[in-house]
Amino acid sequence: MKHSDFQIGATFWCGGHEWRCTDIGTRTIIAVQVDEVKVVRHSPGAPKSMAIGTLNREQAHAEGWFSGPPYEVSEMVFDEYDMAACSSDCEGH
Repeated sequence: MKHSDFQIGATFWCGGHEWRCTDIGTRTIIAVQVDEVKVVRHSPGAPKSMAIGTLNREQAHAEGWFSGPPYEVSEMVFDEYDMAACSSDCEGH
């Protein structure tokens, strides 16, 4: 994909994952991964415990992970070299 192909709010595919464009810079694209979210949950008290898991799109959406900005998930920066590996549909990957 070219820089001009990206639109804020539109999804695209890269690295086998689906992403949603959240911002467009002069030479970069910012996006959040929307097909799954890796989460770490800590439980308070003693003994402390930590659970690592993955939420699918529907679970993450229901919990508000994609509401933003600011987003509960990390935004990823795609530069001009990364854009060449992106596709507007999953068949491109």
